[in-house]
Amino acid sequence: MNLEKQRKENYFTLRNINPVVRFLTISDILILSGFGLIAPIFAVFIVDIIKGGNLEVVGIASAVYLLTRSLIQIPAAAMVDKIRGEKDDFWALLIGSLVFSFVPLAYLFVSTPLELYFVQFIYGLASAFTYPSWLAIFTRHIDKEHEGVEWGIYQTLVDLGGAASASLGGFLAYQFGFNLLFILVSLISFIGSFFLLGIYRKMRVGYIISKR
Repeated sequence: MNLEKQRKENYFTLRNINPVVRFLTISDILILSGFGLIAPIFAVFIVDIIKGGNLEVVGIASAVYLLTRSLIQIPAAAMVDKIRGEKDDFWALLIGSLVFSFVPLAYLFVSTPLELYFVQFIYGLASAFTYPSWLAIFTRHIDKEHEGVEWGIYQTLVDLGGAASASLGGFLAYQFGFNLLFILVSLISFIGSFFLLGIYRKMRVGYIISKR
């Protein structure tokens, strides 16, 4: 009983999890928690800071991101799958995460709706390559017969980080302004992205183009 209890505790501290899954989880906790600081108040930023910003602009900005991600995600995933091995998945994930990290900094220079839409397009483009690559690597390295537990732990930790950042984001924006908040989000996201370097040596080699 004690051994089983200790095993469960080790799962929540990520000690009993495959190193690749562990680094992916930590990276996502940081990146998604960072962006969680922005999410609840992003509409306020658009309406208050951007010239001509209103609820219509908020909706279009969200649509640009989602449409870009949706339309490009499957072709991006197919392109990554066509190359055997995991190194291409890793580089797509790392580069996409680094682009993620620049997005909050780009918001500092946005002053018109068109500039906002362009940043949202870049954000969606990065997401289209990042998410399939992340999911592919996580799926390959998840511990067999513990898939449910490890997905559950991932979701729990990410949601807890998101809950904490959502409550903190409004306070930081109110006290210190949007500029400092965006810089903080970018910094947290960069740290999360560099955690991905911990999985590089665990990747399966190979850049052979599949004939499928």
